[in-house]
Amino acid sequence: MQRTTLLHEDYWKLRAEATWGNAAAGEDLVALRAENDQLRRALAGRAIVDQAHGMVMVLTPCSRGTARDLLVDISRQCHTKLPEVAAAIGAAWEGKPLPRPMQRALRHALRRLYAEDRGCDSPAADEPSR
Repeated sequence: MQRTTLLHEDYWKLRAEATWGNAAAGEDLVALRAENDQLRRALAGRAIVDQAHGMVMVLTPCSRGTARDLLVDISRQCHTKLPEVAAAIGAAWEGKPLPRPMQRALRHALRRLYAEDRGCDSPAADEPSR
């Protein structure tokens, strides 16, 4: 026997249908919960990344896109995920030292940014040429 109930949510004006006694519905529920958890983690990471964008924009007067490029560049150089780099920058803002590989990657990314702003294609004096 299948039983179907309609739940109304006025605020979002959505209807959800819940079915009991159906194994596929149980599997769907498990899949939806897993997706919901994944989306929550992604949003939490997004807030940290947005905060780091703002910090970079304040410290190096640049656009949001340039700040994102800097963070992505650091992430690639350190083989670290972007939210982890953003969290480290946020922790550095509060006084915790930035890990040495991230310091090095940040220094190189900033040198490239400033060289591009000056219109130079050559590396900085203390940066080895390739």
